[in-house]
Amino acid sequence: MSSNTQEALVERIKELTCLYEVSSIINNADPEAINDTLRAMALSLKKAFQHPNNTEICVETPLDSYQTGPTNASQITSEIIIFNKNKGKITASLNEPQYAFLKEEKPLLDSVALKLGNLLERIEIQKNETSLRRQMERADRLGILGEITAGIAHELNTPLANILGFAELLKDDLKDSSQAVEDLDKIIQNTIFSREVVKKLMFFACEMPQEMEQVNIVPNIRNAITLLDASFKKANVKYIVKIEDESLLLRADNIQLTQIIFNLIINAIYFSPKNGLVTIEAFQTTNHIVLKISDEGSGLTDEALDKIFQPFFTTKPTGEGLGLGLSVVHGIVASHNGFITAENNSKKGATFTVKIPKS
Repeated sequence: MSSNTQEALVERIKELTCLYEVSSIINNADPEAINDTLRAMALSLKKAFQHPNNTEICVETPLDSYQTGPTNASQITSEIIIFNKNKGKITASLNEPQYAFLKEEKPLLDSVALKLGNLLERIEIQKNETSLRRQMERADRLGILGEITAGIAHELNTPLANILGFAELLKDDLKDSSQAVEDLDKIIQNTIFSREVVKKLMFFACEMPQEMEQVNIVPNIRNAITLLDASFKKANVKYIVKIEDESLLLRADNIQLTQIIFNLIINAIYFSPKNGLVTIEAFQTTNHIVLKISDEGSGLTDEALDKIFQPFFTTKPTGEGLGLGLSVVHGIVASHNGFITAENNSKKGATFTVKIPKS
């Protein structure tokens, strides 16, 4: 056997070994430790090249990156394709000018890039499935809560109306007793407060009557911002409005649509730090009107993300909120056949996204 043939055989064995190792690495990959996977693949590739001591591998993906060492101008690159889109690359670099890449080394790089792309597709599918499962579980819990809440609200409405009516009658009968009138005023005020809580619970349970009409959401947003301007100034919070089109039409109850906007903006103001920025964005897709409201606060914990739309759940200190605002928003959005999501921003704060069908 000639020396050239023997060298070619050695290189072929190295390539096959690399492909076997990469397949094993991918089969045992942990989606939560993607950097370890990229590192193992890069090191396996480095060994497979003709001049491993002078070759550096750089792997760049949307999830993480890994580089075995500084790269040089002499390079070959393979794109990482994820769902038919170029989302990254693997680069091999030779750091000594007297060396050159073998013609077989580019196909090797392409094969590893293809395998890595397939892995990243599977990871993305798994994450989407997990996210969808959590959303379905949350929707089931909220649905059950809605049914329970509706029943409680209906049961409380009648006794509250009776308490309010009889208290007002007694107030007329006891108008000569200032102490009694004062006590009755307290009963009336607390009954009215309780009735408002019940009304909010009914909003959450989608039990409130609606007047559906064609509405342009843009004036509602601008009016809400005008009315809340003092709140922004008091909290020392700035805002920016991004509206794609001055006519964003949808079929909705105008009052309830305003409630959605008010509640979400007030919530964003409350959780924003001083000099923070609230971003209010509205645009349309083919079938939906989308409203996004972002803040620069501390974001949401995993527990808060799971329970944020449940009635009486709040991250505010005791006495500063009943935990009904976002549950009311959820109920209104659901009654309009839309959906609302909450997620943490990449840097800081959280974003609430509302999507409501146009018709």
